[in-house]
Amino acid sequence: MKRLALIALTVVTALGGLIAGTLTGSHSMSKEPRFPQLTMDQLTDKQKPLGEQIMKVSSVGIAGPYNPIMRSPVLGQRLFDLFHYLRWETTVPTKLNEFAILIIGRQWRSQVEWYAHAPLAAKAGLSSDIIADLKANKRPSGMAEDEALVYDFVTELTTTQKVSDETYARAKKLFNDQQIVDLTAVIGNYVMVAMLLSVSEQTVPPGKEPPFKPGEE
Repeated sequence: MKRLALIALTVVTALGGLIAGTLTGSHSMSKEPRFPQLTMDQLTDKQKPLGEQIMKVSSVGIAGPYNPIMRSPVLGQRLFDLFHYLRWETTVPTKLNEFAILIIGRQWRSQVEWYAHAPLAAKAGLSSDIIADLKANKRPSGMAEDEALVYDFVTELTTTQKVSDETYARAKKLFNDQQIVDLTAVIGNYVMVAMLLSVSEQTVPPGKEPPFKPGEE
């Protein structure tokens, strides 16, 4: 009996040490970033022209989605040109364009998309109540006709993979054909941006509070 008890004690002690070591290791070892954050002085000759363009317009510098796309500078340049059109040359009014981007950011719980675009949406005239409702994962109340159309158009397209005849008729009433195409493109573009941010595990700048907390829906 004494021998069995000694064996049991030895096994328990060994297991306890293994568990403690595993826990200690998991806390002491920080995960390496999938794409370490680049700085301007690290950029290659192929990357530098793109980095300089980004620094002129980006609220997060070459962080956020720019950090991963910098790894593919030809693609990055073409995406940057697309971003430029969909942000500053699109035919969709800025407030509605930013609202569409925020809807995608909320669907993906994209910390960087929300951090970057919530202030821009507010600056463009989207009400704080609409932004707060959307952040709380609610259909915003008190939306104007064009805001409600954008919310329904984006939500239908991304969750059902189609736009109903009723919603499309509402879109035709408020938007011309180019605006409908531009709205659809900005939706798809920011889904792609959310994917890039997710794959690269990008988050908000150091010292800034992430918009979405663990455990929130």
